[in-house]
Amino acid sequence: MKEKIHRLLSNLEKVESELGDPLVLSDKKKYRSLAAEHKYLTQIKEHWDAFEKCSRALQEDRELSKIETDPELLQMLSEEVLALEENRSKLESRLHTLLVPPDPNDSKNCIIELRAGTGGDEAAIFVGDCLRMYHYYAEKMGWQVEELSCTPSESGGYKEYLFVLAGENVYRFMKYEAGTHRVQRVPDTETQGRVHTSAITVAVIIEPDEEEKVEINEKDLKIDTYRSSGAGGQHVNTTDSAVRITHLPTGIVVHCQDERSQIKNREKGMRILKARVAEEKRRRQHEEISSMRAAQIGSGDRSEKIRTYNFPQNRVTDHRINLTLYNLTEVMKGALAELSEALVSHYYQKNFDV
Repeated sequence: MKEKIHRLLSNLEKVESELGDPLVLSDKKKYRSLAAEHKYLTQIKEHWDAFEKCSRALQEDRELSKIETDPELLQMLSEEVLALEENRSKLESRLHTLLVPPDPNDSKNCIIELRAGTGGDEAAIFVGDCLRMYHYYAEKMGWQVEELSCTPSESGGYKEYLFVLAGENVYRFMKYEAGTHRVQRVPDTETQGRVHTSAITVAVIIEPDEEEKVEINEKDLKIDTYRSSGAGGQHVNTTDSAVRITHLPTGIVVHCQDERSQIKNREKGMRILKARVAEEKRRRQHEEISSMRAAQIGSGDRSEKIRTYNFPQNRVTDHRINLTLYNLTEVMKGALAELSEALVSHYYQKNFDV
């Protein structure tokens, strides 16, 4: 790790020099690229400096512990060593994640699709729980959240929920959330106290940006309007404002009913459609993306799991990297960084054998 970091940081001075070049300043594309590289290298330098400082302090405390005789001071040093070891471990983990090279797609907006799978009402309730979890995570990461479409469940939660996440490194950390998420807990309606197992599916789709233009011919669209449905009461529309759009060449169908305006529902529906059409195009061009998407959606069956949330044991397990954490309460409040960073590092090492 040390050798790789020093090799990367040797470019920092060169990048800083190029950023001050008037010719670079006049080339917006090159300037953006260099600015992004400078930010990346600066992050590595800051974490590496903190890691080395922590390592030195840890070594000093360990040496002092060997010669110190005062019980009170020894206790203080012991506590400091434990705190420094924990901090050093966190910094090392963060550095491993940072050493995964940036990807052009890292900070692209993504559409997150949550859908209830097996488990009926309990699965729909867990969709709502995961939605809150991702909202909390987005807040911690400084990302923006925008709702696109949802279908509420009569018992609470949602049969499906689609939203957009936007911000720095949003796709870098969210793409590995794709797959089947299994939940084990005692439902509120369970009178015997038995643990039930349910599942939801999560898909993560890059939303096309200005550089990735998606042309959709109006003639290729079949647009139907209908009355919004929901959990009942005031939330159900009395006009045909809901929109279903079918893209005939691909068979992709999207629907949106959240807005009271048919025009707004159509706009949101077209955003979802363009993202899915763009994804289809990427799948045809890149076989690995195709296989990833197939793995993302799954069937919603309990056996096709990437992660299990066990509430009675306060445990969350990511089965792809055999990582188990006993802080499910915190994870459901958005503490996903440890899982996300471990996944980024794991898949980079797996794919590139580093």
